[in-house]
Amino acid sequence: MKDIRREEDPQRSQKLEAFDRLLTIMDELRLNCPWDMKQTWETLRHLTIEETYELSDAILEGDAEEIRKELGDLMLHMVFYSRIGQEKGKFNVTDVLNGVCEKLINRHPHIYGDVEAEDEETVKANWEKIKLKEKGNRKKSVLEGVPQSLPSMVKAQRIQEKARGVGFDWEEPGQVWDKVREEMEEFHEEHDAKQPEQIDKEKATAEFGDLMFSLINYARFIDINPDEALENTNRKFIKRFQYLEEASAADGKELGQMSLAEMESYWQAAKSI
Repeated sequence: MKDIRREEDPQRSQKLEAFDRLLTIMDELRLNCPWDMKQTWETLRHLTIEETYELSDAILEGDAEEIRKELGDLMLHMVFYSRIGQEKGKFNVTDVLNGVCEKLINRHPHIYGDVEAEDEETVKANWEKIKLKEKGNRKKSVLEGVPQSLPSMVKAQRIQEKARGVGFDWEEPGQVWDKVREEMEEFHEEHDAKQPEQIDKEKATAEFGDLMFSLINYARFIDINPDEALENTNRKFIKRFQYLEEASAADGKELGQMSLAEMESYWQAAKSI
């Protein structure tokens, strides 16, 4: 194993100094700034979620400068939570960093032990098994590691990944696609093939959920991130719709007064841009 600690890194001392500077500023703010002094884990929570989504936006935009800024904001939050933990006498930033270091070492036995892992799938499977073993009797299900507050699509993907980590998965993509078609047909039977007044909304919603879950499963099987794919489509739709709005306005037309055929002509023009 290559030991990065023994390699020349002219910036290593600068990295350590920068982190020490952030810790010092955090201490000063916590002692002197009225706003920072009032914050708790609970008040910071929604701000951290917002910062995470801002980082996600920057990544999707491919904006390296914004990624740098958003990473700084998130790092500040991690230091902030650690400082509050220290004040509560629960833990400090040293505990946090040593904890994650120990976890990484323990969950990478193919690097720090004698386990063989030549591909990504083996590494992920080992990770989940070790994680479950670490929890011991405290953890009743491998799925307990999936946060309840995750967005539904991301949660479905993580649930499926967790199940795969312990061997509960389809063997090949064709089997998953057959399941997609089965769920699509069941949804069609429950919704599309009936008159509106005959539809059982609760059952149709359940069937649609099953269809979505199976589509996410298929995407995972063919190495497509469904959340990323949908977000790309969202952005594409926004871009084309805004072109429709701007181009039609430039022609003196009002969106609400146009026929669907007129709007479609602008939409097709937007697709060629």
